[in-house]
Amino acid sequence: MSHQPKASRRTFLTNSAAAIAGCAAVKIATAAATDSIESVIDIHQHTNYAGRTDAQLLAHQKQMGITRTILLPAGIPVELASTHGGQSNGLAARIWGNSAAYRLVRAFPDFYSYFANEVPDVPGAVKEIEKHLNLGAIGIGEQKFNIDVDAKPMHEIFALAQAHRVPVLIHFQHRMYNHGLDRFHKILEQYPEVSFIGHAQTWWGNIDKNHEQSELYPKSRVTPGGISDRLLADYPNMFGDLSAGSGLNALTRDEEHAAAFIERHQNKLFYGSDCDDTAGAGDACSGAGALAAIRRLAGSSEVERKVLFGNARRVIFRDRM
Repeated sequence: MSHQPKASRRTFLTNSAAAIAGCAAVKIATAAATDSIESVIDIHQHTNYAGRTDAQLLAHQKQMGITRTILLPAGIPVELASTHGGQSNGLAARIWGNSAAYRLVRAFPDFYSYFANEVPDVPGAVKEIEKHLNLGAIGIGEQKFNIDVDAKPMHEIFALAQAHRVPVLIHFQHRMYNHGLDRFHKILEQYPEVSFIGHAQTWWGNIDKNHEQSELYPKSRVTPGGISDRLLADYPNMFGDLSAGSGLNALTRDEEHAAAFIERHQNKLFYGSDCDDTAGAGDACSGAGALAAIRRLAGSSEVERKVLFGNARRVIFRDRM
């Protein structure tokens, strides 16, 4: 058996110092690499969106550079007026419910979070939503149902949100979903502790004071002072979700207005994608388009970071991430 000479104390200390220095260098390099990644929270995505698989969704989000995604589930399939006799089940896009979102969050806890949802006027709706709030859901929505936004079942959901101190995301669409945007200020006043997030065609159309309600994707220049613009300005618990074709349209139909709109509501806006493609880039992906528009139109890197990350962390995650 051959014997290696024992290392001297000096050699041992020298080698140990080098090893520690090497570990420190690796940690510094890793931290620098992490810091160089621009964190982006996407507050609006769905499981099985138009049949897209979980793997395709993950690849789509990674392609866009998203670092945290909030999943918005559908309610149970039912044939009620609130779901247009079943035609709007799955949020009218084949989207899966709470359990699917919960499973995906459990599988990727560092990447996904989720809201809880239910058809508001089915028996046990509040109980179902509360079950998932207790399981870790951080909000309620997407509420996308054929119902008056101030109907009794909606009040029950808003009261639950206030009790749990979680936000509610609402899809406003003329003659289709959540009727009564012109009355919504009363809800904001009645539930001051709830952060309400406006979304979809009628919400974004009404940034324009002269909006024609039947027009879902207007292309004209914007006159400030529409219902949505005023709600954002006047109520501290009103916020806006810049997702989907409607959010992208609001950003691009009049970019001069959009830049000013982002500036004055810089603390009230969230980035969301709400696109069902698998590309995650290019003209086919409205989420990628909205990202590019926000980066182009934000007046400073500070405002950009608020819209893409900081506002969601502060309001939705309540600085817990």
